[in-house]
Amino acid sequence: MTHSTAELTLPTGYTARPLDMPDATAVFEAIAAEELHETGAVQVEEADIVGDWQRPSFDIPSSTIGVFAPDGVLVGYAEFSTPDRGDAAVHPDHRGLGIGTALAGWMQRTARAAGASVVGMPMPQGSAGDRLMEALGYRVRWTSWILQLPAGREIEPQPLPEGYAVREARPEEYSATHEVIEDAFLEWSVRPRQTWEDFEATVTRRPGFEPWNLRVVTDPSGAVVGVSNVLQSGTTGYVSRLAVRRDLRGRGLARALLVDSFAVARAHGASVSELSTDSRTGALPLYEKVGMEVTSVWVNRAIELR
Repeated sequence: MTHSTAELTLPTGYTARPLDMPDATAVFEAIAAEELHETGAVQVEEADIVGDWQRPSFDIPSSTIGVFAPDGVLVGYAEFSTPDRGDAAVHPDHRGLGIGTALAGWMQRTARAAGASVVGMPMPQGSAGDRLMEALGYRVRWTSWILQLPAGREIEPQPLPEGYAVREARPEEYSATHEVIEDAFLEWSVRPRQTWEDFEATVTRRPGFEPWNLRVVTDPSGAVVGVSNVLQSGTTGYVSRLAVRRDLRGRGLARALLVDSFAVARAHGASVSELSTDSRTGALPLYEKVGMEVTSVWVNRAIELR
């Protein structure tokens, strides 16, 4: 993948360079500032960035760019991760200077050089970033929702079929959790199958991972047929992945995983629980039915590369 800052048009005094792992904290701070400004809450964690960047398939210097203010503080960044995913942020205090437009151009050039025919990324609906992307010709690919189970509210448990159980995953089952998640997500997500090594980097090697974060449903034979990856940030528990084997859906396994995940998060100090879903899955009504409420709406915008 090629990488160049030569075509970046930046305000006087601002500079750009490729990033590396030590920059993860500054990138987190820029993203967090943007999210807080646009949605009133911070969803990202530094561990998310580190987990993504430590994937064997991701070369940080050739896949990232950082923009720095005259005082040397990182105020904008972008990254491209094949096949068509990008991410970017500009600190709210440095908007209106053309940094976002410059980063969008960099992402498109980098994606094109990698052989991509389209590139896109999520933005809070109606945010400054969303409006900029629309003005630059990006279309909406899908809509995402962050939902929350308010403090004190419970999801009504549903008994599991005879012989099924919900529990913490065992280390020897980690590869099976990867298979179940990938099989389920690739039913609606158009992308290459994630390797075990990349999955491991973002789940079991994610900074702060503890065994209780990975939950499974097993069938009477002991095989893993459902998976939940539940994280905790402060007083919020967050289900980042939820999957059930296709032939076993409609039996209450997903609900059992949610009940278990939210309960174990509460046991570790969470008072509210969250997850996200998007319009490709058709799962929004399911989560609303169990008492979750939409707290923010995001759109994934993309542009064709010519």
